[in-house]
Amino acid sequence: MGQASRGGRTAELERRLGVFDAVVIGLGSMIGAGIFAALAPAARAAGSGLLVGLAVAAVVAYCNATSSARLAARHPQSGGTYVYGRERLGAFWGYVAGWGFVVGKTASCAAMALTVGSYVWPEQAHGVAVAAVVALTAVDYVGVQKAAWLTRAIVAVVLVVLAAVVVACLTSADARAGRLDTGPDTSVRGVLQAAGLLFFAFAGYARIATLAEEVRDPARTIPRAIPLALGITLVVYAAVAVSVLLVLGPARPAGESAPLAEAVRQAGAPGLAPVVRAGAAVAALGSLLALILGVSRTTLALSRDRRLPHVLSAVHPRFKVPHRAELLVGAVVAVLAATTDVRGAIGFSSFGVLTYYAVANACAWTLTERENRPPRVVPVVGLAGCLVLAFTLPASSVAWGAAVLLLGVAAYGVRSRITARGRS
Repeated sequence: MGQASRGGRTAELERRLGVFDAVVIGLGSMIGAGIFAALAPAARAAGSGLLVGLAVAAVVAYCNATSSARLAARHPQSGGTYVYGRERLGAFWGYVAGWGFVVGKTASCAAMALTVGSYVWPEQAHGVAVAAVVALTAVDYVGVQKAAWLTRAIVAVVLVVLAAVVVACLTSADARAGRLDTGPDTSVRGVLQAAGLLFFAFAGYARIATLAEEVRDPARTIPRAIPLALGITLVVYAAVAVSVLLVLGPARPAGESAPLAEAVRQAGAPGLAPVVRAGAAVAALGSLLALILGVSRTTLALSRDRRLPHVLSAVHPRFKVPHRAELLVGAVVAVLAATTDVRGAIGFSSFGVLTYYAVANACAWTLTERENRPPRVVPVVGLAGCLVLAFTLPASSVAWGAAVLLLGVAAYGVRSRITARGRS
């Protein structure tokens, strides 16, 4: 379906991103603050089963990535699973996916902004967070290619910092292989809860799909970029998690606000700890940049279909970006970052994003062989995994996530009734 065929829309984004840029944007989302922010709460949930939780999260993420890649190649429009759900399951399911993504990732944006503030200037964390949001919204505003260049630099810095953590831990005299053993503190629920929390760190490949309208040759580029980005991220995360556990064991990361910094101190490289903290701030900036990109593009898709105010569907004539959607997302995130503390929103965000990917896997099931569908087991495992992980998250995350999701459903119902009455 062409861009001008739905609701008379004619504004289009410009296809500027190749495979490398798409992979980098995915890496910027995943190899960002996730590994710095999600490791401690996941360790509290899983205990010595942390690596098992990481493996479960990786399996679910692989299924979701495969389903998303096949769908994005078939439907190369901004909006990701919102578009797939709308086209393959109906308007309601597309809206559920889009609402879950926008709400969950908006909270993630504020959390990442506050992470920057807490590392750069803890006493003025809110002010720094707002400044970061304003600066990165400005970068996004002047074009996706500019954002991709900045993301390249951020990813390079973060990879160097994480490599330093791995080397320091693996070469430490305090590293003990026995600390990787799974003990009696491990439970199935704890492992699944940890996997749901760690999923927060893997969910960035959605950014590649939501930017599909700005990718060159999407049928070829997206199926290559998504698994590449996910594979690199899995290798990096596994190396970091193993290295930290070798030095700290399974119990200590759970009680640390900055477990990677503590790991290098314990490993005998205290001078590296400030570098790790700086790397965490840079990583949070990378995540925030990619999140604003993704949320604004999903907002664009929703507004094109008048699920959000249609005025947000405008595309800047020069920069070829959804500038009004970006400005709105930036403003909302700035207000949240200035007035609240949502650094504990990992579970809430995971619930919304797992809902989003549950819909994506259901959509992938409808693909035919001619449409290059994945093996049937992939969307089945992906859908079941998303639902299980979503409802084994901490109870408060499930409660808040379900409440906000239902609020969006109620708004959809009211709007649909008003529209139906207007037509009658």
